[in-house]
Amino acid sequence: MISSTDPQARVQELRTLLEAANRAYYREDAPVMSDAEYDDLLRELRDLEEAYPQLRVADSPTQRVGAAPVSSFGTVHYRIPMTSLDNVFSPEAFGEWWERLRRALPEVSALVLSGEPKFDGLSVNLRYEGGKLVRAGTRGDGVEGEDVTHNVRTIHNVPLELQGTDWPELIELRGEVVLPIAAFHRLNRERERRGETPFANPRNAAAGSLRQLDPRVTARRPLAFFPWGFGECSESLGDSHVQILQRFARWGFSVTEFLRPIHDLDAALAYHEDMAAQRERMPFEIDGLVFKVDDLRLRERLGFTARAPRWAIAWKFPAHEASTLVEDIVASVGRTGVVTPVAQLQPVLVAGVMVSRASLHNEDEVRRKDVRVGDTVLVRRAGDVIPEIVTVLRDRRPATSQPWQMPTRCPVCGSEVLRLPNEAAHRCTGGLYCPAQRMGAILHFASRRAMDIRGLGEKLVTQLVDRGLVKTVADLYQLRKDTLLSLPRMGEKSAQKLLDEIANSRQTEFARFLYALGIHQVGESTAKALAQHFGDLEALMAAPAEDLCEVPDVGPIVAEAIRHFFAQPHNREVIQALLAAGLHWPPVRKSLGGVLQGKRLVLTGSLPHLSREAAKERIEAAGGKVVSAVSAQVDYVVVGDAPGSKLAKAEALAIPRLDESALLALLTKGDNGNV
Repeated sequence: MISSTDPQARVQELRTLLEAANRAYYREDAPVMSDAEYDDLLRELRDLEEAYPQLRVADSPTQRVGAAPVSSFGTVHYRIPMTSLDNVFSPEAFGEWWERLRRALPEVSALVLSGEPKFDGLSVNLRYEGGKLVRAGTRGDGVEGEDVTHNVRTIHNVPLELQGTDWPELIELRGEVVLPIAAFHRLNRERERRGETPFANPRNAAAGSLRQLDPRVTARRPLAFFPWGFGECSESLGDSHVQILQRFARWGFSVTEFLRPIHDLDAALAYHEDMAAQRERMPFEIDGLVFKVDDLRLRERLGFTARAPRWAIAWKFPAHEASTLVEDIVASVGRTGVVTPVAQLQPVLVAGVMVSRASLHNEDEVRRKDVRVGDTVLVRRAGDVIPEIVTVLRDRRPATSQPWQMPTRCPVCGSEVLRLPNEAAHRCTGGLYCPAQRMGAILHFASRRAMDIRGLGEKLVTQLVDRGLVKTVADLYQLRKDTLLSLPRMGEKSAQKLLDEIANSRQTEFARFLYALGIHQVGESTAKALAQHFGDLEALMAAPAEDLCEVPDVGPIVAEAIRHFFAQPHNREVIQALLAAGLHWPPVRKSLGGVLQGKRLVLTGSLPHLSREAAKERIEAAGGKVVSAVSAQVDYVVVGDAPGSKLAKAEALAIPRLDESALLALLTKGDNGNV
């Protein structure tokens, strides 16, 4: 190996060697150096870049090992949406899709498709400008996704700079981030050794790896990216999808070796049969195949339905199934109080995984499928992931079987189990007391918009709960410094800071206190409306349903949820303990109405001077309500910079539009009484 004594030349030499090693290892499966040699070269490059910071560049191999952690994910907007695909599950359904194509393109004598595996991973959009990777985002809702650039940069087969010279000035490549099956098993073994919960499947592991706030965690997991299309582009890439993907390969991307041109229906059926036979031997999980019209000009003619392109289809593989016995059906209570029936199954191997439990989701699902204890059922891993009871084999049902009944009392705490008319789920109403909801209740109580107890995060709450130090939110106010200091990694300063935060939370607002109780159906807006209407906790707790319904936006369903919550003795005990601990608030001035009384407003985009929270508070103080969804019931849409898709929907519904200055003028007009 020739080594230069000139730092700049040596840095370039090292980058060339390391990038060649990356290509050989991750794209060609033909390593050209040992791991130890690679690590030595990478360490030398990192040392040189630290000694000569002016030589560090964004696409250096050292940047793949992960930057500093971020506090949250930003948002990425897509001018060309990332749409979903329609699915078929049988040769007959695929044949019908093929015939629809033929009818839509009668003059095309030789219709060519592309066929490729449908990788079971996380879809991402990679944006390159001037050949350099500048941004990466998840699919999200198709229009907005999460910015995961810092993590995608750690994926070794994602070029930080495009190879060759024939790439456009601007190009968005779209594809799937996946985790190899072998790496998934290694990762789970490591997690189990550390006492962590293993990932359910490679897709969850890939998604969890890509959504790490600390990219150094992502860098330790061998994710891979396979492109399957493109979004925004500054110039035409060509007319053939297969040829465009081959062009991507010349730029440095790993294009699946199973990409095929498909010239007729028989070829498509043969390709599906071949890939289904190879599925279990593949290094990555696939859950089907994707077929697309290869000619991009024909795609433009075919267009889109409301949700998916007409020129593409996903032919999903059948999920693996097995029959087993339902040994019991138990009611499981989640952190939010939802009571879920769960079938306890005689363990059975399904798609290589031993399945012993299957969620039945809710009482309606149990009734619909008529699942009973003692039944023999057909179990499927839906999408080859989630255990699901497909059907009951009725001819094997015992004569003594009985329909399952949802318990009327929580199996954990004994509180009433309630199902509201507009919901499918049953819930335990003892949210302040129920041990199953303890974690969720404490985290919600301490959250920023509730009691705002900073520093009381999930890890600390887990320790407090696991050690039996906090059983209800009222116990937070009994914590002592020596108790906190006994916890792992808790220092004197951190303990005192947390105690100060808890003490400061004793002085609060009535609306915040109501929201912090975690009453089902009572969000921030409803809590404020209740506080302004009743002004007093005792009056609210004693209010009958008809009085509750007099509050704006509180209908019979919300009133029932509130009434049942306060009817639980254990909830009242916790509330009294909170008051005894010194929680208090100033008297509430009852709402006298305002310029926006009864009006609904949607906020979209960034306002020049008001934060979203400040704008919401001003609107609510004037009697208005901020809602998230645009509908015909909305009175105004308040528009800032980069408003997104909500503005277009509001314009289509002819909803009046306000900018920040118009909103402030309206609020000021109301403040002056000149309505």
